Amino acid sequence: MAAIALRPRVVSFILKNSAYAPRLLPAPLPTLSLSHHQIRHSSHAPAPSLSRLPPGTKPVTIQTIRDLHRKKIPITMLTAHDFPSASLASAAGMDIILVGDSLAMVSLGMPDTSEVTLDDMILHARSVSRAAGPSFTVGDLPMGCYEVSPEQALQSAIRMVKEGRMQSVKLEGGVECADTIKRITTAGISVCGHVGLTPQRQHALGGFRVQGKTVSAAEKVLADARAVQDAGAFATVLECVPPEIASIITSKLSIPTIGIGAGNGCSGQVLVQMDMLGCRPRGSFLPKFVRQYGDVWERSLAAVEQYRDEVKTRSYPAEQHNYAVDSAVVETFRASVDRSGNKIP
Repeated sequence: MAAIALRPRVVSFILKNSAYAPRLLPAPLPTLSLSHHQIRHSSHAPAPSLSRLPPGTKPVTIQTIRDLHRKKIPITMLTAHDFPSASLASAAGMDIILVGDSLAMVSLGMPDTSEVTLDDMILHARSVSRAAGPSFTVGDLPMGCYEVSPEQALQSAIRMVKEGRMQSVKLEGGVECADTIKRITTAGISVCGHVGLTPQRQHALGGFRVQGKTVSAAEKVLADARAVQDAGAFATVLECVPPEIASIITSKLSIPTIGIGAGNGCSGQVLVQMDMLGCRPRGSFLPKFVRQYGDVWERSLAAVEQYRDEVKTRSYPAEQHNYAVDSAVVETFRASVDRSGNKIP
């Protein structure tokens, strides 16, 4: 893996914080000498595997996350839904990679998260796991695979860990999901909670609405967060809650809160990667809390349009993109074909 250029201030921050220090950039992969029979026969380069960590690189674990929380170092979480997006998140040094059920909308074109299945999630989780590197991985349990009973939830969680190769699972809900979370954690599977706005239940909530805007509503979010904590969750996502309320809730918990639309007082933050990179066409809806750090759609569109134009004008492929062949071979081949009656223009 090629070394990643970091700004001096980022390097200084990493070196000053022991929780990050073991995760400095991996050493380059050794050069392989291929025999004649090992040479690949493909028009594209194989993707490098990031599943094996270079010597000296320590993976992020539950204990790492607890240490960051104890030291009040913000925890970074970002979604990934396939090998390339996981590679990017890992290379950027994300503490946690979340295979979120936002997959439904940003990758599968579904109208909301309620349609995505456990099988869909497992397929994409497995792809993410191959590139996660040292980042800790969390797989969302989608709607319909954990609500029936704690036993159903445990079976789904086991599949996410065994088949999806995730290190933990995430599920939405508070007090009503406490027994479910406890059942999963007592079986040895780590759980991240999700309280506040729970998108899987958007229709019951009347749409995507900010939670905790009244005293009673704020008390409910706190009760949900405490129930998740007491059931054994190692952290909880806190979504669409006013920052002042989120800060108070965070201060009353012993586990970290990962905010999304919940202000800067949470223990960490999470965003959907496609949103923050700007991977959607201009005019697409973005929640208020999203900061768009890139403009991938416009740059990608310009690149694809340039490719189209160069193909149409035959300026691509150019000489530097072609494979050389001896002119004598060409002439001999031409003469051979001509003799056979198949004239080459």
